[in-house]
Amino acid sequence: MDEETLDEILNGLVRVYQKKKGYRFSIDSILLAHFVSLKKRSRFMDIGCGSGVILMILAKRFPDTTCVGLEVQESLAKLARKNVEFNDLGNRIQIVRGDARHIKNIFQERSFDSVIFNPPYRKFNSGRVNPLPEKAIARHEITGSLDCFLKASRYLLKPGGTVFTIFPAMRLVELIHLFRKNGIEPKRMKLVFSDLISEAEFCLVEGRMGGREQLKILPSLLIYNDRRRYSDDMMNIFSELSGFRSDGDG
Repeated sequence: MDEETLDEILNGLVRVYQKKKGYRFSIDSILLAHFVSLKKRSRFMDIGCGSGVILMILAKRFPDTTCVGLEVQESLAKLARKNVEFNDLGNRIQIVRGDARHIKNIFQERSFDSVIFNPPYRKFNSGRVNPLPEKAIARHEITGSLDCFLKASRYLLKPGGTVFTIFPAMRLVELIHLFRKNGIEPKRMKLVFSDLISEAEFCLVEGRMGGREQLKILPSLLIYNDRRRYSDDMMNIFSELSGFRSDGDG
């Protein structure tokens, strides 16, 4: 049995079991969870939910919502279910093991208000593929690409539904092209920089199904300050997310 660690994040907002040597969530999950905006009583899905971190943070932030996590890897789906139950969110979050490429065999069309995903960033034929399957599938487009996730979103979303994602800034042109190809109009965007002297690392994007052409560019975000500590922006994000802690949410 693979060793696991139990990690407390956001001042105990959620506690997460993770594989010690397998896939582990990173700062981009926190950034995406903070960027997402959901309406009351909405139903949303996280495609490729991993260990369930984003789902659990959002379930705490938006207590009137219900959500489903789709995960292709059985080991991670099992871990996500464990985390959901451990955080007393079993009545709000459902974890489904399945492949986004076969979404029509799993869910009904137009059954979600929002779709969220933190997809693999690297093309299958680019760079060294990690020998650990969990990490390889999470990082490379082996079982699902950006286009695959957007096609699934197009099928799942109700008219006017929203998509939230984080993606490498260097692939921004491809992201916008694929959003529009799938009938999803980019509406909000935020660039994320590691520090003041670095090129943009990520882009956070919100799209709307069948939306009109109008894109709002939000102020950029710095992860680290000049002392290589978390910036004021990041500390504010941690504080805002931690502030949603409530013993009655689960």
